[in-house]
Amino acid sequence: MPTTPFLNMFGRSPIRPLEEHMAKVHTCVKELKPFFDAVFSENWKQVEILRGRIAALEHEADEMKRQLRLHLPNSLFMSVSRSDLLALLNVQDRLANKAKDISGIILGRKMVFAKPIAIPFMEYLIHCIEASRQANTAIHELDELLETGFSGSEVKLVEGMIAKLSHTERETDEQQIQLRHILFGMEDKLSPVHVMFLYKIIEWTGEIADRAREVGDRLQILLAR
Repeated sequence: MPTTPFLNMFGRSPIRPLEEHMAKVHTCVKELKPFFDAVFSENWKQVEILRGRIAALEHEADEMKRQLRLHLPNSLFMSVSRSDLLALLNVQDRLANKAKDISGIILGRKMVFAKPIAIPFMEYLIHCIEASRQANTAIHELDELLETGFSGSEVKLVEGMIAKLSHTERETDEQQIQLRHILFGMEDKLSPVHVMFLYKIIEWTGEIADRAREVGDRLQILLAR
């Protein structure tokens, strides 16, 4: 089997491919911002193009996950177990999966967002993407954590990142409550099916922040061990 730059990372550090996977996942999640910009302007050609990019990035992340699972050594001779790294990988992967799911249902139904909900939804989305960014930043401290033996100032730095990530996720929970309240007030002006799918999109978008927080939770477990 030919080698790839991704697989070559294992020669330097088994952690680096995990960091690169998270970077790819966050790149996928970030595409939801221009995607929804196109949705709100009802530019369905651009929506289709951006949906294709999100799906392609999710596929790339999926392939990276598969290669990581296949080539991660059974024994890493370090303070992080293989099972912990694989659990972290699975949580990361769910972020990209959710971005693909959201974009797929929006394009498939050509969902229109009324103005009263479009602006607060975009603020909510941006906050959820920020949670993904914070998770990506925290994951990229793993190399330094290993070098310091999970001790000293690096641990305090990462713990601070995890706390900030948890706070961001709680803020998205509050935003989700407000969005549901706005949508509730609009229900009699929309078709029941459209309302049902709007609630689903609000929920799924919030799951991006939830999964990002879970990345922080998995890091917290590594610190505790």
